[in-house]
Amino acid sequence: MSIGLLYERSETDEMGIRLTAEELHIDLEYIPFRKISISMDENGYNIRSKGKNYSDAIKDVAVVLNRTQSKNRRLFATYLMETFGKHVINPSSVESVCYSKLRTLLHFWMAGIKIPKTVYVPCDSRETMKDGTEIHNEEDIADLLQQELGNAEIVVKPDAGTHGRMVSLAKNRQELLTNIQQTKSTIINPVGILAQEFIQKWFYDLRIIVTKEKGKAPYCHPKALARAGFKDFRTNTFLGNLVFDAALPLYIRNLAVKCGKTIGKNNDAWLLALDAMVAVGKNKVVDDEFVMSHLNRLSIPFDAIKKVKMYKTKKMDFPSWNRKLEEAFQDYMSTEAYESVKEVIDESVEKNQHSIIFHEANSCPEFWEQTRLITGFNLAIPLLKSAQSLTGLSY
Repeated sequence: MSIGLLYERSETDEMGIRLTAEELHIDLEYIPFRKISISMDENGYNIRSKGKNYSDAIKDVAVVLNRTQSKNRRLFATYLMETFGKHVINPSSVESVCYSKLRTLLHFWMAGIKIPKTVYVPCDSRETMKDGTEIHNEEDIADLLQQELGNAEIVVKPDAGTHGRMVSLAKNRQELLTNIQQTKSTIINPVGILAQEFIQKWFYDLRIIVTKEKGKAPYCHPKALARAGFKDFRTNTFLGNLVFDAALPLYIRNLAVKCGKTIGKNNDAWLLALDAMVAVGKNKVVDDEFVMSHLNRLSIPFDAIKKVKMYKTKKMDFPSWNRKLEEAFQDYMSTEAYESVKEVIDESVEKNQHSIIFHEANSCPEFWEQTRLITGFNLAIPLLKSAQSLTGLSY
């Protein structure tokens, strides 16, 4: 029984999984899930590209690592593979929850896990009637949001968005109305308005990894990826923020495992990246100027990392490119400025650990270029271990 790697395009994460599988002497079937056809009739199913038939390869696969990047494509891929009798990491019940911020928050809330105060209004900002007239609901939606969240700052976000896209912060009524007006029904925001209280999280947030193998208890890696910067209220790295490793107190690790169990439920194997904020408020361990000065000093070594990421040799000679990336990250992490900011984050997390707030779960996290090198945790290993645990094989 083999393991299949299902992907849209072979990017660094997928190439990293391949490299790790080779190092561990694990055979993988590589199965594209873009520009293919899936057909079904009384004779069974066929999965084909224009030049190759993958049907027999898939029939020999017992477990599929679903690395398709589009959330909607990943949902379809998971359901199809499970219908064809395959185990999938992550299974469809996990994918369905992680697809939606609201569904994720509902699961956390039901389990008693602290989340930002959240309001969902199942009404779009504008509605077009049969006669072509348009109804504007912005004022009513704003009233409903402020009725629950007050006149404080309010975050509006798409239910199925990623990378901080289309997440907006309203500091007053007029900004709230503008942000509501800018929302519309799309593939990442199917219906309604999702809003939350603004959490005073200081300059960083946390991405925490929790994994599960069949027959073993869920495991939370002791280091988180901290995304840090003052560029925006969003600390997502896609907005140009920096990355650090953050030591997780046992309290947070146990809570992260609880989050994983809440989403993973009775499934035998899964892997999740949990996004969390520490509600620091005014309980800062140093002043902003100290952190800013050290972040500014890190811009040059971090620019060197970004330069390596752009090298065209990435796909032509991945092992060589990977060594250059590792060297660039090592240079960045060996600076005094990095160590200083890391100490601030560690102290802040330790001091405010009981103010941790979980707000999102990612079922297909990016990991090779940042999480692996910053936290020392290669997610390809637990992915492959989880798959092997479902086949009954082991290292």
